[in-house]
Amino acid sequence: MEKCKRYFIFIVGLFINSLGVSLITKADLGTSPISSIPYVSSLNFPFTLGVFTIIFSLLLILLQLFILGKNFRAEHYLQIPVSIAFGFFIDICMFFLTDLQPVMYFTKLFYLLIGCVVLGVGVYFEILADVVMLPGESFVRAVVYRWKTDFGTIKIAFDVSLSCIAALLSFLFAGELFGVREGTIIAALLVGFIARTLNRQLAFLPTALFSVK
Repeated sequence: MEKCKRYFIFIVGLFINSLGVSLITKADLGTSPISSIPYVSSLNFPFTLGVFTIIFSLLLILLQLFILGKNFRAEHYLQIPVSIAFGFFIDICMFFLTDLQPVMYFTKLFYLLIGCVVLGVGVYFEILADVVMLPGESFVRAVVYRWKTDFGTIKIAFDVSLSCIAALLSFLFAGELFGVREGTIIAALLVGFIARTLNRQLAFLPTALFSVK
């Protein structure tokens, strides 16, 4: 029963995550770092953001397999259905937000901040559920485990690398910068802060919801 509760919370968090990513993307100030490569790809090829998110997530899982080798455990494969669901949820949210096309910069900034808050809440739900990590965070964890480094440092380096690669792809495919802007930096700084704050302020929830001693 407890495991079912955890997975339910995780799925809810996954959908909230996808809504946050979609709001940030629709704000048109640059998407979140983890979505930057899929988003730039979706702007230049006839596939959706959700489809490219799935493809990119599967690539990260494959990289984890190479990094961890025999330490890649069976439960890591749960990232595959999670990635597919995440991409599907993103496309659903992008569809329902089709008419959301802010023009004024203040309005774009408003939706960006709302998206960051929503995404931060989604990340917190995933932390609360504590069952599966999305491929982005799991890839960082794999690097930390393999080379005994600091999670926070690798996470920052990972986000910066993704944003730089997305910017290079944008120039390569379109000849100009699309998909990586100030909103990418804001999302990178704000989402983690919100998730950590919620985790600290709601520290009583795991005990209240689960059999945590």
